[in-house]
Amino acid sequence: MDKGREKLLEIKQLKKHFQIDRGSVLKAVDGITFDIYKGETFGLVGESGCGKSTAGRTIMRLYEATEGEVVFKGEDVHAKKSKKDLIKFNRSMQMIFQDPYASLNPRMTVKDIVAEGLDIHKLVNTKAERTARVNELLETVGLNSEHGNRYPHEFSGGQRQRIGIARALAVDPEFIVADEPISALDVSIQAQVVNLLGRLQKERGLTYLFIAHDLSMVKHISDRVGVMYLGNMAEIATSDDLYEDPMHPYTQALLSAIPISDPEVERSRERILIEGDLPSPINPPSGCRFRTRCPHVMDVCSEIRPEFKEHKPEHWVACHLYDEEHNKEHKARLK
Repeated sequence: MDKGREKLLEIKQLKKHFQIDRGSVLKAVDGITFDIYKGETFGLVGESGCGKSTAGRTIMRLYEATEGEVVFKGEDVHAKKSKKDLIKFNRSMQMIFQDPYASLNPRMTVKDIVAEGLDIHKLVNTKAERTARVNELLETVGLNSEHGNRYPHEFSGGQRQRIGIARALAVDPEFIVADEPISALDVSIQAQVVNLLGRLQKERGLTYLFIAHDLSMVKHISDRVGVMYLGNMAEIATSDDLYEDPMHPYTQALLSAIPISDPEVERSRERILIEGDLPSPINPPSGCRFRTRCPHVMDVCSEIRPEFKEHKPEHWVACHLYDEEHNKEHKARLK
């Protein structure tokens, strides 16, 4: 699958469960596996509540993993580490948060917010060097150096997100988790932020995990895309392949809901409606998690959890429709 590319991150059967009242367990992330290659953008999509943001935070070790591994450059992120090792790790991996206002301390100036990482990791020696580095970072993300003396509430949403990006860049990370970084922004600003992230990736050789629910924007920025449903990975493919030939019924339904600018095509194409509500991650369906809403559900779907397999080059899917043994039932029904 890697075709000679360097794996920067390996996520292996990662689980994150939360213990809640009365002994119940919320299975937010329940055994996902995928790789992220150096220099690429891996898009992670799915409905609200599918576990994609929890996956991102667990990869970053903001949450401790319940089971599984997150291997970054050959080292398990969740293995016990010394304080010194954690500081080094935190410099290599940074996060851009969904809400650019809530993630910025309102009592700190922009200069101090951006310089926080510089101070923690002791990357500057003098006050003048600190100021120069902050000014450089602000200009890199399209802000002026004089903005450094202002406070977050004095900026628009798009500008605040640029501050958050500058803060993440301050420590020269290799990998950035962007957790729905444009969902709280006006549509007119979203493309600007995505284009900024793309430019920074080319200039700095960054690797991104880009988490979003806007599939049209994910296609624009991602090299490969993973689709999550109820804590599981449903499908992974290159961006072009996923959008041109989606295999999982859930992915097909999500893509059919994306508006098309051509009115003639929009009127003539088939919309696939996902009926019913997302089941609770506290009590997920047996077998295939999507079976309670799938238009192609078969008997086997309630009995056996589909294996996540590579059904064509670089295109992985977890669905019994593509297992010859189980697909006979589906073909018989179509006759």
